[in-house]
Amino acid sequence: MNNEQNLSKTNINWFPGHMAKTRRQITEDIKFVDVVIELLDARIPISSQNPEIKQIIKNKKKIIVLNKSDLADEKANKEWINKFRESGEISVLTDSNTGKGIEEVFKQIKNIMATELEKASNKGRIGKKIRVMIVGIPNVGKSSFINRIAKRNSAEVANRPGVTRQKQWIRLDNDIELLDTPGVLWPKFESEEVALNLSYVGTIKDDILEITEIAYCLTKFLLENYRENLLERYSLDKKQVDIILNQDQEENQNIYEIMQLIGRKRGAIISGGNVDDEKTSRIILDDFRNGRFGKITLEKVK
Repeated sequence: MNNEQNLSKTNINWFPGHMAKTRRQITEDIKFVDVVIELLDARIPISSQNPEIKQIIKNKKKIIVLNKSDLADEKANKEWINKFRESGEISVLTDSNTGKGIEEVFKQIKNIMATELEKASNKGRIGKKIRVMIVGIPNVGKSSFINRIAKRNSAEVANRPGVTRQKQWIRLDNDIELLDTPGVLWPKFESEEVALNLSYVGTIKDDILEITEIAYCLTKFLLENYRENLLERYSLDKKQVDIILNQDQEENQNIYEIMQLIGRKRGAIISGGNVDDEKTSRIILDDFRNGRFGKITLEKVK
């Protein structure tokens, strides 16, 4: 199994036509908002960040939200928050499933707009609403985040002047309104590392890249960075794994043998007693995406 060669030959068709339309729509909608919330996956803060977002939002105020923080390494979460703050960016950790961090997002929205609201008040514009838009690539938990922050039963606000009828504003509280047409944005990427990271978390569909190659690369990463998590999940014997990894053969063959071991442990067997590579790969990826390895961060602060 040669993952580097196969990946380099893979044609990554990852930017469907409707994405370009969505990007144009957000560029049009941005003029109606005061604050942009950029939703990232805490496990891959760089790979899930759209490189075009700065150009699209221009001088709008921005808050970075590292969502799915419950699935990420807690130490790495703190390091990423500090990294963003050191660069002058407001950042918050959230878990949309439990609501953790949502109140902090509200607090930061109001903090970032405090000066503007004071100026508006001094000019007699009492009760000015803060208008917010959320952007993020697929699978960062945007729908869950919106449902959580909007508390689902929040009232819709009448259409604003200059906004088409399709655009509805959701009242988050007495001071904040959310434009519920943020759409989705996928980053353009050329790096194989970014492609892999987005594949691990399920942003890129499994039929775009070879699933066995993706699972192989993820297994390699886990063996190098979170070996104990991998061993515990599949009840693998540490000594046996060490023996396999230290065999005098190409590294990719050693890692492939570990995958075979996992397949046998999970009963992914086909006729003849052979391991079903595709089923094994899906098991590994599904376990990662659902947090069954524990708290894992794929991108560390450098």
